[in-house]
Amino acid sequence: MSYKYPTLLPLLGLFPWSALGQNLTNPSPDTTRAVALPEATVTGYGQQLPLRRTAAAVGVIDASIFARFPQNALTQAVNTLPGVRLEERATASYRLSVRGSTLRSPFGVRNVKVYYQGIPFTDASGSTALNLLDPAQLGRLEVLKGPAASVYGAGTGGAVLLQNYRPVPGQASASVAFTAGSYGLRRTSVVADVATATGYLRAQYARQTLDGYRQQSALRRDVLALDGEFQPTANQTVALHGLYSDINYQLPGGLTRAQYEANPRQARPGTATSPGTVAQRAYYASRTLLLGGTHEVRFTPRLSTHTTLYGTGSVIRTPYLVDFERNTRLEGGGRTALRYRTSLASRTLRLQAGAEAQTGFTSGRSYQNVGGNPGALRYDDEIRATTGFLFAQADYELPAGFLLTAGASYNRLRYRIARLSDANRRPQDYELARDFRPEVSPRVALLKELTPQVSVYGSVSTGFSPPTTEEIRPSDGSLNRDLQAERGTNYEVGARGTLWQERLRFDIAAYNFRLRQTITTYTTDQGTSLFRNAGGTRQRGLEAALSGWLWRPEAVTPVSTTNIPVVGAGLRAWASYSYNHYRFADYQSGGQDYSGNRLTGTAPHTLTAGLDFSEHLGFYLNPTVNHQARLPLNDANTEYAAGYWTFGSRAGWRRTFGSGLVVDLFGGVENVLDRQYSLGNDLNAFGGRYFQPAPGRNWYSGAQVRWAW
Repeated sequence: MSYKYPTLLPLLGLFPWSALGQNLTNPSPDTTRAVALPEATVTGYGQQLPLRRTAAAVGVIDASIFARFPQNALTQAVNTLPGVRLEERATASYRLSVRGSTLRSPFGVRNVKVYYQGIPFTDASGSTALNLLDPAQLGRLEVLKGPAASVYGAGTGGAVLLQNYRPVPGQASASVAFTAGSYGLRRTSVVADVATATGYLRAQYARQTLDGYRQQSALRRDVLALDGEFQPTANQTVALHGLYSDINYQLPGGLTRAQYEANPRQARPGTATSPGTVAQRAYYASRTLLLGGTHEVRFTPRLSTHTTLYGTGSVIRTPYLVDFERNTRLEGGGRTALRYRTSLASRTLRLQAGAEAQTGFTSGRSYQNVGGNPGALRYDDEIRATTGFLFAQADYELPAGFLLTAGASYNRLRYRIARLSDANRRPQDYELARDFRPEVSPRVALLKELTPQVSVYGSVSTGFSPPTTEEIRPSDGSLNRDLQAERGTNYEVGARGTLWQERLRFDIAAYNFRLRQTITTYTTDQGTSLFRNAGGTRQRGLEAALSGWLWRPEAVTPVSTTNIPVVGAGLRAWASYSYNHYRFADYQSGGQDYSGNRLTGTAPHTLTAGLDFSEHLGFYLNPTVNHQARLPLNDANTEYAAGYWTFGSRAGWRRTFGSGLVVDLFGGVENVLDRQYSLGNDLNAFGGRYFQPAPGRNWYSGAQVRWAW
């Protein structure tokens, strides 16, 4: 049988906007060039609609995009999405920015709600530890940009939905992979899975070690992920998920400009009054166990419920320049949603309503850091955080190809911090109770299908983001009683679709976001991050993603005797670009008026572009270029980090032997021109220690072998 482009269309999955009508059903790493399926369905705001009928700025990364980059970090794959920046301050110390939301995040992920396999992954206090995950376990990442409180609760930056790989139905497989690279990189992963038409079971273990580009930047991470799904009855689906992560990475610390230019590989040196990170053996170590399950019941084709319950526990150890923190955290919660579909005036009406609740308890002790060992107790706290929200949404299909969406949530958050011991004996810091006033966050959106391939949309949404416990209770032992929640309103228009017989795909969005009570960060001479409300910000931006065929043969005949597809041939180009006009508004601090200044830590221009080439013998090549314009490092805009361009590429050979043996040999190089740049700058840093140097030129190579039967 012969048909046009059957093995070429999967190459569309190599691009960050592959969600524009491509298969996003989480193929395994060895099926990333599968024959294209019908138009993709995205989760979005819970509608489960094709992307072209989703009235929101949604970016999707599927398995094939993860596979075109080195799997030792998430950074490069995530940064293919316009408006999204993932930074790595130290090895595996991630900081995620969605449309400038990194302003208040000296480390970790804040102001963005994250879900893992449908389970709330952001803790009750609002922080997310992305470093617990191994990049190779993820099969899909969906980002909702802008306030998503109408369905996902607090967070003006947006929401991130993570899913692991799903095995190929009707198949069992086992695989092993090994990667070695510069600066002592070693990665090993083992996967086993089996799937039927009604369920699957998958187990994956990955271990990664790294000596590090900088002094005091080594890493060790072990991750075990277990996922299973089955149907006890024809109308029920049960899924169980387990994640265990054991991670330890060193913290090199920030450098001044002079130190950065003289030797970017050094750790923060000591001074006469403060020891450096090497002497204090600064590091972050945690062990985390997450267990969760989901239960879906389809009462009728029109009515269903989806419920998630989870529990998690973590033990964290973090010695830094002054303090040695020992934290133990327990948390649990759940989410439930009721969905109903009916007709109103012969038009489809989709309704959903639900609730989410989380509660967490942390025992946090801070000691003096004596060369990487705990010394005298500084303070001992018990922290309780409880958060929850109710939400409802309606989607109504209007005449003439219009789709109206309206939703809202009602949010609550409460902190209780009890100080059991304080070496400084500050009575005002012995107890803190904060109840943030209830917040209603609505969202309204309207979409119009201009043609079966092109749609336009507009939306208005609001959101709020209360401070996290790390912001209210920084590591210097103080309790910030005055910090207020951020609140913002976003106006947005966009268009997406395909042109010229699907040879060109595009996704464009423009937005105007006004944030009030903006939270910003600054550091003390001891490296402690503190926080303050900085009036407001006005954030205007434009995001664009384009991809198109440069060459593809007229006809290809596939030859495959297994579920593992044959690699096709073709050459495709893609690019994503963001323009950010971000400014402070009504911001005065320390007698200075910063109104009109550029937003700290955000670049006005970012660009990622690349080519994806493969041919029928199995050879492939994926070159990529990244650009970030210079950005301000402090609120006064007196210090800037230089802009940069970086180039990298991955190449390999993937081939199927016999009835199911797949071999993938690959290699790559990053930062080909050995560009010196800082990724994950420390903002408003005391003493000008802004810079966290990124690795210089580095290479990697490896092999993956998979057997399916």
